[in-house]
Amino acid sequence: DIGDIVRGKDLFLGHNQRKKKLEERLKTMFANIQNENGDINTLKPEEVREYWWALNRQQVWNAITCGVTDGDKYFRDTCSKGGHYNKCHCNDGDVLTNFDYVPQYLR
Repeated sequence: DIGDIVRGKDLFLGHNQRKKKLEERLKTMFANIQNENGDINTLKPEEVREYWWALNRQQVWNAITCGVTDGDKYFRDTCSKGGHYNKCHCNDGDVLTNFDYVPQYLR
């Protein structure tokens, strides 16, 4: 869901003021990123968000998962083909965010 928030596709229906404030902060953050990177000056704001997420999703995932211990696990396997993971990634090196691009309402 962090990917959905970053990419502006979150379906959160909670507190409107908090959601509005978060969205304003994200718009400011991504405008700053766009202004500092000449390669993405011509992209639309939503394209900048997708660009940033594609570049940083692995690091975001590592920040969330690299502190897990052996007893910590999801309620279902997150690696494909029944594989297992070791802290930050599946044993084959794939990132565990296998639902990143599945529409939120289908998860």
